[in-house]
Amino acid sequence: MKRVVFNQKGGVGKSTITCNLAAIGAARGLRTLVIDLDPQGNSTHYLLGEAAPERTLADFYDQILNFTMRPRKPEEFAQATPFANLWVMPSHPDLEELGAKLEARYKIYKLREALEALEGFDQIWIDTPPAFNFHTRSALIAANRCLIPFDCDTFSRKAIYSLLRNVEEIRADHNRGLSVEGIVVNQFQARSNLPQRVVAELLAEGLPVLPQYLSSSIKLKESHEACQPLIHLLPSHKLTREYLDLFESLAARLPE
Repeated sequence: MKRVVFNQKGGVGKSTITCNLAAIGAARGLRTLVIDLDPQGNSTHYLLGEAAPERTLADFYDQILNFTMRPRKPEEFAQATPFANLWVMPSHPDLEELGAKLEARYKIYKLREALEALEGFDQIWIDTPPAFNFHTRSALIAANRCLIPFDCDTFSRKAIYSLLRNVEEIRADHNRGLSVEGIVVNQFQARSNLPQRVVAELLAEGLPVLPQYLSSSIKLKESHEACQPLIHLLPSHKLTREYLDLFESLAARLPE
């Protein structure tokens, strides 16, 4: 299963959701790969800390642009993390500049081809930049399912239909197998009126809001600082249990 975590708005928790769900799968024994397409590299740092990657996605795309006669296999760009069963294809700041060059040469399907050739992984999670650009389109073309983080903000609320139209356009033109798995309500504050009202509006409009909400917690920042997903740092915390519930819900939706 290949999932992309996508939202055109920054600060909604894409990297956090990607890494924590991937870490849970890995802790359950699934060989798991995170692909960090965001030039900011938050997922890469979250999973590797200060360790310098041997190879990055910039190297992967460089060999495509330079038409290397004997390119490295996709799995050679996956780096082991300190956590069992969990690997990451690291980001690099050059991805932003490379995106324009790759788009000009119509390399939009290269990520999908690479993941189809990839061996040895049970689940793949793709983190994306906060923009509808070459890298996010490549990810949506390569994935089976799309998760949309939503941070209960008025601006996010206004942008959700534009985002869904973009996903549907990719599905119609490039990837008939892509589906929106659901909207993940993130940084939810149950005692505040605004988050409750905004989520209620989404539900009233029939949007695919997942029933497992992720709470706001300072412990998440501690997890980022420690470079340890919650399942490893705080396995009994309330937010960790919410992530576990979300993971189990997504797993239950998979075909037999």
